[in-house]
Amino acid sequence: MRIPWLSVGGIAAAIFAIGLIAVKNVNGYTPHHLLNVSYDPTRELYQKINPAFAARYEKQTGEQVAIRQSHGGSSYQARQVATGALNADVVTLGLPSDVEGLAKRGIVAADWKSRLPNNARPYYSTVVFVVRKGNPLNIRDWPDLVRGNIEVITPDPKTSGNGKLTLLAAWGSVISRGGSEAEARDFIKALLDHAPFLVPAARVAGVAFSVEKKGDVSVAWENEALREVAETKGAVEIVYPPLSILAEPVVAWVDANVAKNHSEKLSKAYLEYLFTDEAQNIIAREGYRPFNAAIAEKYVERLPRLNLFPITLIARDWSDANQKFFAENGVVDAIYTAKPRAVD
Repeated sequence: MRIPWLSVGGIAAAIFAIGLIAVKNVNGYTPHHLLNVSYDPTRELYQKINPAFAARYEKQTGEQVAIRQSHGGSSYQARQVATGALNADVVTLGLPSDVEGLAKRGIVAADWKSRLPNNARPYYSTVVFVVRKGNPLNIRDWPDLVRGNIEVITPDPKTSGNGKLTLLAAWGSVISRGGSEAEARDFIKALLDHAPFLVPAARVAGVAFSVEKKGDVSVAWENEALREVAETKGAVEIVYPPLSILAEPVVAWVDANVAKNHSEKLSKAYLEYLFTDEAQNIIAREGYRPFNAAIAEKYVERLPRLNLFPITLIARDWSDANQKFFAENGVVDAIYTAKPRAVD
């Protein structure tokens, strides 16, 4: 499903009401259903994963399956699952802290990381810069984002994993160069000051920059940046900063829901499939960095080796980072000034 190219305001109003996508067989009979609640940019990824999994599952079990998708800002999606607004069988979210929040509420089992390979991380990613063709403002590194009147397009860190990663990466860029936390705080405040507006999720930010031509630079998930370059036929291009953050999207089946939905077997099989060679190749082709090192090496021209810092550079772990930066009265609250959520 391709999202219509709406204005930022239009998409902002509709982003969380995106239709759920089903995979069905030719006669429409789908006795087994599964809802994958995911973060914003993964639409195309799971549109490729779902039919491949459904075919494999039917071949192995003789059972047919329909997989539905829901997308929005990662933290927003986690809250929707927590409140029961989305009856997710599985979550495939952008930040470990979003799943950890569900585990703290008893919705996902406490041992969720150990139930799947690689601590439940089938792929990695990062945030990069997207600039206009030819990079007319010569934006190369994090300090360039706060030069002069440069306008930075980034999602709202209150709702979006992309928004959170933008600020974490910017903070880490200061710390890694020997800067103090006070200097890092000043830098992310300046970065937010250079954002003319905030949108709820990554895809909306990409539309604002690449289609509606708002702002001078967008800080985006790597896979979103690759998609934007392809879809605009080179009207925008990617700049890899010298250093960025190692993003670690994670997956889990939602114990509280699979028990009542009788979908634990299917949900487990679906997530285990993400770690197979077949799925890992799909993941790499869609612009995500597969956990399988041998498969990642095959795609090194598309996904070049990068200098990425782990979350432990700036916090104990992802949960600590979420508490330190994004909880009530955290770092971001202290510097955050409400902005328009979208503009027409």
